[in-house]
Amino acid sequence: MIYTVTFNTAIDYVVYVSELKVGKTNRSQREDVFLGGKGINVSTVLTNLGVETTALGFVAGDTGELVEKGLRERGIPTDFIRLPQGNTRINVKVRGKYETEVNGSGPDIPEEYIELLMQKLDRATDRDAVVLAGSVPASVKSDVYARIMDRLKRTGALVAVDAAGELMRNVLVHRPFLIKPNRAELEGLVGKVLGRTREIMRSGKELQAQGARNVLVSLGGEGALLLDESGKFHRIGVPEGTLKMSVGAGDSMVAGFLAGYQYSGDYMTALRVGAACGSATAFSTTLATKEEVIAAYHALKEMERV
Repeated sequence: MIYTVTFNTAIDYVVYVSELKVGKTNRSQREDVFLGGKGINVSTVLTNLGVETTALGFVAGDTGELVEKGLRERGIPTDFIRLPQGNTRINVKVRGKYETEVNGSGPDIPEEYIELLMQKLDRATDRDAVVLAGSVPASVKSDVYARIMDRLKRTGALVAVDAAGELMRNVLVHRPFLIKPNRAELEGLVGKVLGRTREIMRSGKELQAQGARNVLVSLGGEGALLLDESGKFHRIGVPEGTLKMSVGAGDSMVAGFLAGYQYSGDYMTALRVGAACGSATAFSTTLATKEEVIAAYHALKEMERV
C-alpha cells in the first residue's frame, strides 16, 4: 500500500484565454476542473497504474464534498478527515500567453485533527510507503511533516517527501527514503542558483549528507537526476513530445518512482518508471494513464550513470 497525505486539498479551476486583459472582462476559450493537491495527484496516477493506494488528508465544506465525490467516481480510494469549519480551497489558473494563478488559502486545521491523521497513519507497516506532498495551510506549523515522520518510525514504512522550504528542510534529520525537489526547490534548499549538472549533483550530496537517503531532482524538459543511497548518480532524459500540462508532472514522477521501486527494488527501474509517468502527464491534458505511461516508458532515452 502507498498512502498519500494532502493537507491542502483543492479544486483546480483552469481557464484558457487567448490573452488575459487585466481590469477588463475576459471570455474563456474553455475550462477544465481538476481535483487537486499533490498527494491526490500521486494517488490518482498510482490508481491508473493499478497500484494499491489510499489518499489521506483533509476536506471541508461543500467543496470538500465535491472532491470526495469526484475521487470516488474515479475509483480512487480515500480516507479523508472532514474539518468542522471552512471550505476546501479553489485554485484559479488562467492560461493564455502567460500562466497566472490565484490559489486559495485553505481551511484551518486544528491540532486535534492532525492527531487523527497520525492515528490513521499508525496502520502503515514496513511493507508500505507514505507520501507527504505539497504545502500546508498557514495554521499548520512547518514541522508537521517532521512530526509525522517521527511517528512513522515505529511502523517501518518508507517515506517520500515532495515539498519546499522549511517543510522539506525539517524532515531531513529523519532520513526520508526519498525527497523530490525540482530545480527551483533545490535552489531554495541550498540557498544558491544552480547552473551546470555538477552543481546540482553537489547540492544533492549536501541534502544526502543532511539525511535524505535518495534525492530525485526533476528538471523538466532536461529529464531527472537521481542520487541513490549508495552514492551513485543516475541521469535520464525525456522522450520527444509536446508539453501540454506541467501541473502534476512532478507528482506523477513520485508515483512512478515508488511504483517502480515497489515492483523491482531497483533504483534504475524506479527512475525509468518515474520519468515515464512524469513525461506522460506533461504530454497529456490529464494525469497519466497506464497506456500513456507504457508508451512513454518505451520511448525514453537510455539512462546513463553519471
